[in-house]
Amino acid sequence: MALLLEGSGESLDELRARHSITVDDLVLFNKDKVYLKKVESYRAEIVEKGMTFKLKARAQAEELLTTSWTMIHSPETSSAVKADLIKSTVKWGGLETNNTNTEDASGGVKITINLGGQEHPTTVIDADDYTEDRPVAIENAK
Repeated sequence: MALLLEGSGESLDELRARHSITVDDLVLFNKDKVYLKKVESYRAEIVEKGMTFKLKARAQAEELLTTSWTMIHSPETSSAVKADLIKSTVKWGGLETNNTNTEDASGGVKITINLGGQEHPTTVIDADDYTEDRPVAIENAK
């Protein structure tokens, strides 16, 4: 709503009518510090950069979230379409986990200590293959 108010070019009355916003809702918005900060940041961005493509795309994406939500909750929408919309929303929201490195994905710990140019063989401890007394070391691993 903050972006729509600042960047759409519509009047306040047009936005209120289109989104069914009451005067009481506006009073609540104007008391919300997070909302006011968002409006301020959009104003600054518009003054500094104008209505950039990214800002226009952000405004359009905000509107399309309503359509996406409606489609996801509609019984007429196929499961495949719902899944795709959910995946897209997660991606667009930056909520994906990006563990492409399989070593990091294992949850293990890797510690490297540089002692200033001294060459020493690397010892790797295999936490999956250990005895009760001590872990098994893999000598001179690279």
